Amino acid sequence: MKTSITAAVLAASLAMAAAAKAEITVGFVTSQSGPGSSIGVLYDRGIKAAAEYALSVGAEKIKLIQLDDGSDPSAATRNARKLVEESKVDLLIGTATAPSSIAMAAVANELKVPLISISPITPPASDSGDRWAIAVPQPPSLMVKVVVDRMKRDSIKNFAYIGFSDAWGDLVYNGAQKPAEADGIKILTNERYARTDTSVTGQVLKMLATRPDAVLLGGSATQGALPPLALAERGYKGPLYGTPALLNTDFIRVGGKAVEGVQVSAGPVIVAEQLPDSHFSKKISMEFRAAYQKANGMPTTDGFSAYSFDAWLIFLDAAKRAMATAKPGTPEFRTALRNAIFTTKDLGGTHAIYNFKPGDSYGVDERALVMVRLVNGQWKYEP
Repeated sequence: MKTSITAAVLAASLAMAAAAKAEITVGFVTSQSGPGSSIGVLYDRGIKAAAEYALSVGAEKIKLIQLDDGSDPSAATRNARKLVEESKVDLLIGTATAPSSIAMAAVANELKVPLISISPITPPASDSGDRWAIAVPQPPSLMVKVVVDRMKRDSIKNFAYIGFSDAWGDLVYNGAQKPAEADGIKILTNERYARTDTSVTGQVLKMLATRPDAVLLGGSATQGALPPLALAERGYKGPLYGTPALLNTDFIRVGGKAVEGVQVSAGPVIVAEQLPDSHFSKKISMEFRAAYQKANGMPTTDGFSAYSFDAWLIFLDAAKRAMATAKPGTPEFRTALRNAIFTTKDLGGTHAIYNFKPGDSYGVDERALVMVRLVNGQWKYEP
């Protein structure tokens, strides 16, 4: 009898251990420090809202491990390796800057672990041509196309460009070229500045010398306010345009009156309350806001945190399908999860309706963007 009880206890213990081992492990990397932290902190709050929203897939619990990359691509690389090799994560999500996200994508390809990028990058393919990463945000080309089309509607004939001297600055400038040419709008400058710079006086003087009808901003967050401030100091009163990278309270706080009236493309979540009830984003965006409030003790006022949340929705949807063919914690599950992510179909999120397919990095269309204007420090929906 004693032997039977012991055997039963041992069997139960082994079963519990197996179940614990089977939990889905997600590694999340963001920038809690460094120049990317003003956005990285928002991604962190978004993932907290996501965990509040759902921390299991069916009967399987989700274990979330988070690391800070300090806005450094080398640290992002080390973090990604550590999460895969030591923590055995099934999925990577990250990070706050384009260079660091690209670095994580390289690790994902090498170690064959799916990555959901929350920065708008074009993830590189592996040496064998496989892709293990997707990007949640709207592609920069689409972000900028919507803005340039609005410029045309506003009768802008030319504009000056100033952006970061990194991958993000390149993505915005390159994304502006084709639609500007198609709309008959001339790009007058391609000025750049580092994320750590404290002055852009020289660049702004060159821009103003061209007498632009408007200015396109290719920065983000706190540092994104530098050009508008410098332009205002020198008497520029023309229109400003930008991308979702400017949807940040620090940009508004630092920019003050200098950024009033700026028009940017945005995911619909940023103006969720102003959307019609029939809009795909309305219901899930309000659920996101409720989870964000509960997890962070404050309301959300940005678009970045919702990218983390949408990454989680994509993961939850894919994990349900992947678990039908493989157990979490195995190479087979990572592959199944990658395949499921790349076959996501008509998944409604706060920013977009997501449709991914093998070989494509992005899964959104023009429904993922609206135009908003900053009025008295608040973003106003402008259909």
